[in-house]
Amino acid sequence: MTTFRPCIDLHHGQVKQIVGGSLRDSGPGPQENFISERPAAYFAELYRNDRLPGGHVIKLGPGNDAAARSALVAYPEGLQIGGGITADNAAYWLEQGASHVIVTSFLFERGELSETRLEQLRSVVPPEKLVIDLSCRRVEQGWRVATDRWQTVTSAVIGENLLQKLASSCAEFLVHAADVEGLCQGIDEDLVRLLGQESPLPVTYAGGARAIEDLERVAELSAGKVDLTFGSALDLFGGEGVRYAECVHYNHRN
Repeated sequence: MTTFRPCIDLHHGQVKQIVGGSLRDSGPGPQENFISERPAAYFAELYRNDRLPGGHVIKLGPGNDAAARSALVAYPEGLQIGGGITADNAAYWLEQGASHVIVTSFLFERGELSETRLEQLRSVVPPEKLVIDLSCRRVEQGWRVATDRWQTVTSAVIGENLLQKLASSCAEFLVHAADVEGLCQGIDEDLVRLLGQESPLPVTYAGGARAIEDLERVAELSAGKVDLTFGSALDLFGGEGVRYAECVHYNHRN
């Protein structure tokens, strides 16, 4: 059954909501929809108290490690962590209290999925502790995985072949629809439908959700196989479209 998955997005050590496509390595800073005055640990403790497991902490660039660790301390084994995770540091973040590590960019070299790096990761992280992030951008043929903070569009096409290929290496998939992330203009229904049809594993989708009814819509499109994250639309992050209390009630009711 589709559930609400909470999130904590960190940028320069602060909890923020940004427009996904605006994040760059150089040039102007990202378009920020929300900057919290509260630390990451506050949100982690809130999720723990409301019994919301399976949320994710995403480190958007450098300067976020301390804030990420504080969140994991506040909700040990309750949060997944992503952003700069590699075979070298994955075990460290599990030791810090993450339930899973989330990996994207490390698995790709020069825009191609690296079998070598996948094996390196599998040697240090058991599948039940790994989430593979297949965040993507829409292209003419469908969707392709986007790495390096969604700046590099790879050759990996989101579909049955890729999902089946990676399923034995991880416990879940995380998919941000980067083109609609942070815009609150609606979910990518075609992508949600595809994920529900083709993924052999649980999937958390993020991007564009703007109303509590989107939970039911995702459930309908994916036959209950895809979970949903709210970001900029959530009142917890300054939004006006979705009340956090409604999301908690939805999860507990279901």
